[in-house]
Amino acid sequence: MLGPADPLHRIALDEVQDRLAEINRPFTRIGIVTAWPGFWQAAFPDAHVTTAAERLDLPEGLDLVIHVLALHWAEDPVGQMVQSARALKPDGLFMAACLGGETLVELRDTLTRAEIETTGGLSPRFLPMGEIRDLGGLLARAGLALPVADHLPLRLSYRDLFHLAADLRAMGETNALTERLRHFTRRAIFARAAADYATRYPDPADPARIIATFDMIFLTGWAPDASQQKPLRPGSAKFSLTEALTPRTP
Repeated sequence: MLGPADPLHRIALDEVQDRLAEINRPFTRIGIVTAWPGFWQAAFPDAHVTTAAERLDLPEGLDLVIHVLALHWAEDPVGQMVQSARALKPDGLFMAACLGGETLVELRDTLTRAEIETTGGLSPRFLPMGEIRDLGGLLARAGLALPVADHLPLRLSYRDLFHLAADLRAMGETNALTERLRHFTRRAIFARAAADYATRYPDPADPARIIATFDMIFLTGWAPDASQQKPLRPGSAKFSLTEALTPRTP
């Protein structure tokens, strides 16, 4: 288990299980791609769990692949989806949970302000994260059918910026950008950011604490199969939209 630094994984697990429960079919051959294999192996003991390497170690003929909280770190997210899709049997399900563009907006704002005010410049600190529309579009590019994207906005409460930073470090969600600073950030920057954060983004339930936003995006798509529903051919509708929307006279 991850101990105290696993809130996002626990939330992702609950959401994945809820979504799978809504699908009326059993999944017996499961592959999971994650940076936290121990946590997910405990949740799915019979699954083939692998780390999110550039080349995924997934067997063929799976009926479900779950790519969880690792896609936003991938240099080639489409490649990760393509490899996952190739591991699926026809009409197998791909499901991903990743962090999207609204994640840590408060921290981005306050650290940006503090660094500009303290040094007069700005350094790369945050991983670029995709918006839900863009991430959803990657499913079709990966050759998956019936693509769906939705998101779960989360607002988590922390004691202060330093508590949040410690949690991010424990989750492996800190700065890994190639262009990041190679020396320690001035303490004055964090002190200014922490004070600004507490003023701008207090927890409404407890103003002595702060709020941190995490934008968890869920993507689903199916390996193509002849049994799946197909969109109607343009022009084949039997009724016009105008007729459908016109109220009928009693």
